[in-house]
Formats: sequence, structure tokens, C-alpha cells
Amino acid sequence: MADWEPISVIADKVQKGELKAVDLVKRSFDMIGRTKDFDAIISVPEARAIERAKEIDAQIAKGQKVDRLAGVPFVAKDNFLTFSGKTTAASHMLENFEAPYQATAINRLEVEGAICVAKSNLDAWAHGSSTENSDFFVTKNPFDKTRVPGGSSGGSAAAVALKIAPFALGTDTGGSIRLPAAFCGIVGYKPTYGLVSRSGVVAMASSTDVIGPLAASVAEASIILDVMAGRDELDSTTIERDTEGYDVQTSKFKLQNAKIGVIDEYLTEDLEPGVEKQVDAVIQKLKQAGTKIEPISLPSLPLALAVYYIICPAEVSSNLARYDGQRYGLFAKDAKNLEESYMLSRELGFGAEAKRRIMIGSHVLSSGYFEAYYQKAQTVRTKIINEFTSAFKKFDFLIGPTSPTTAFKIGAKTKDPLKMYLSDIMTVAANISGNPAINLPAGFSNNLPVGLQIIAPMHADRQLLAFAKSVEELLA
Repeated sequence: MADWEPISVIADKVQKGELKAVDLVKRSFDMIGRTKDFDAIISVPEARAIERAKEIDAQIAKGQKVDRLAGVPFVAKDNFLTFSGKTTAASHMLENFEAPYQATAINRLEVEGAICVAKSNLDAWAHGSSTENSDFFVTKNPFDKTRVPGGSSGGSAAAVALKIAPFALGTDTGGSIRLPAAFCGIVGYKPTYGLVSRSGVVAMASSTDVIGPLAASVAEASIILDVMAGRDELDSTTIERDTEGYDVQTSKFKLQNAKIGVIDEYLTEDLEPGVEKQVDAVIQKLKQAGTKIEPISLPSLPLALAVYYIICPAEVSSNLARYDGQRYGLFAKDAKNLEESYMLSRELGFGAEAKRRIMIGSHVLSSGYFEAYYQKAQTVRTKIINEFTSAFKKFDFLIGPTSPTTAFKIGAKTKDPLKMYLSDIMTVAANISGNPAINLPAGFSNNLPVGLQIIAPMHADRQLLAFAKSVEELLA
């Protein structure tokens, strides 16, 4: 499978007439067909993609200027609302749902000339770390079909690794961009909370949900972020963008100017030897490049997963309450009355993991347990935020593994939800705190990709991307 040229090169060649947008879209469709057995894709909006490609080619033929993503195909996780085709969130509840509007992130990419060629598989409602919770099928890891691609953005990560498109969109609620990026050997970026609009994206946990790109390189991820970032009147949680933007294609970050903290709590006995070896190799290379590196302890990090799995289900239970079979989504036709309609629609529409999270969330929010669980979790969340803030007074960036393991076998953790939840143990803290974080490929262990995670202060997305690009070049 031939690599795609860099996004900026593709767009430049389309603008010059050296490449046709239609041919690029057809190349994506061909790759979707060739990689069908990996089950990365749920649907293909073929007619609209071809129509948009023809429009772009016609504009260029007339000598008109098309913006910086001219003709570049991309894949959207199937919890992004898009025109043409269904938006399912990989759930039976939304199996036949056609969106009445598009996500802001999709609109901003299309304005720049990008073309959505496919909707990718995910854990239903983005509830999972392996894409095994999809109500449709299980996506396979591009490096080993017997293993998972990570989750919940596993389909998007696999699509990029399989060369279906130059980039894909994912959502990251507790690590759902970074973990699959690590398992699939690509770059996955989680921006500062609120930097990219969540309007038109099926909500999971609203206080930790973040939209971000998955791509082959940091520079390409930075272009996509630059296009999507900034305030949106449809999402009141969005924040102002950096006045310099986020495109770091030409940025040069001197590694010897950085002071890095290696997170003690992520270098535990649970770390696979191969993962530990690759991460340590990166640290040694950074030291050789003149980077100042010291250990740092964030004592509350071991509590991050427990905090996340109280706050997250609480917000999930609230967000999924709207799916009652009455307005849109699956409707239980055989119900005898309204109450039975609610119950049957939700019984048939939600899978086991969605039901589990609804029950946990309803429990921790219920009278008598709110103070014992939810309120305490929010208190510890504040403590975690404060510890990150304190650490960034001393360090520019924090690093550690993205995951304690490489991609695990399909079925290895499906019978034990707690083991599955532990897959996110090194990623959830950045969502709880809202800090930007990135996964970089850091070599291989037993022929499977290992991921390096870099975390930065809030709003330091441009600096993080520039630093990550320099680290990427060091490891090349």
C-alpha cells in the first residue's frame, strides 16, 4: 500500500492541475475495497464525495483558487454528523439516522476543500478502548488482524494506517484518539478542551469530549487542527484560537531549550518490557539532543481512572437520556403504551456497555450517592488539575507511554470490563484536566507499534505540536 503524499503537497498538486480530486477520491474508494477485511469503515458517502470532487476540479479548471485542503480525502468517525449517508455512532439505536446538519469540524474542513470519503467504525457511542463494542463489527489492527486497533476511534486510526485517506477525525474522551493512534503506529492529537467545536458530534461525556485529528505526521495533524480550531457560536465551550495558528510545517523547536518531566506514575511494574524499552530509548535520544529531563511525580494520577469512571458514566447517562425512541432513533413498534415504548426502544437500541454506563452514571448521581461518589470525584479532579498546573511551572512538557501495553488480542478483555477500562490508565488524566496531549510512534515491540505520549499546559497546543514535530524528526 503506497503512502499518501503530505496533505499540503496533495492540495498544491490539485490546485496546479497535476492531480484530480476525483482521482484522489477514487483512490480512497479503491483502498476501502482492498482493506475491507479489516472492518475499519461503516459507510461510504460515495455520491456526495464524487460530486464534491468534481466541483473542486471544475473550479480549478476555471482558474479559481481552492483553499489549502483542495481535494484531500479524509475519514470521519461515525459519531460526526455529516450530509449524505447515515450517522450511526456504531449503535443500533441510530442505525438509520440521517443527520439534518453537519458537524462544525466537518464544515470547516469542507470549506478548505477536504472531501469526506468514509465514516469509520467505533465503539458504540464511543464507549470503549478497543472498537469491540461496536454494534456492527470489530475492527482489526492493521499490523495484526488478531488484535484490536484501540478505541474508541479505532476505525479512524486503522483507516489512516491502512492508507485509506491521508487523515481522519476522532473524538477523545479518555484517550480515544491517542490510544488507537498508539496501537496503529500513527500520530493522534488531543487538543486543549474547547479548542475544536463539538457541535454536531454525538456527545459522550461533555466535560471531557475533545475533537482531534489522526494523521501520518505531526505537521499534517497540525494543518487539520489549524483548520478546525477556534470559537463556534454553536458550542459555548469553545475557546479562542492562538493568533499564530497551529500549522507547524515550517516550525523549528530546539530540543535543547525544552525542560521535560518524565511522569513517575506511568513507569510502573505494569508496563510491558517492550514498551518500557522503546520509551526509555526515546528519553535517551532526547538527553543526547540536549533536552533537560527529570522525573516528576503527580501523586493523584493513580486516582485518575477512578475519577474518570465516575464522572464519565454520570455524563453518559445524562447524554443518552435523549434517546428514548420518540423523536429519532430506533422505535419499538410493538410497544403497547408509552412507558413500554421507552423501555423497549432503549433495551433494543443500547448495547451492553451503554447500559452498564447508564446504570453506573444513574447510580452515582442518585440521591444518597451523589456526595459519596460524584462530588468526591470532582474534588479529586480539581486536585489532578492543580498537580498538572504545578508541574508545568517547572517543566515545559510531560512525557510517558501512551499505553502500558501494545495492542492486545481481540476478545482478551471483553469479559472483564475493569481490565478494558485499565487500557485508558495513562490517557484519562489529560482529559480530566483538559490539557493537550499527543501520541507519537516510538518504535515497535514484537512487531507491534509503541506510543509515546507528550502532555503540555492548557492552551499550549502550538508549542506542543512544534516540540512533537522536533521529537518526530529526532526519531525518524
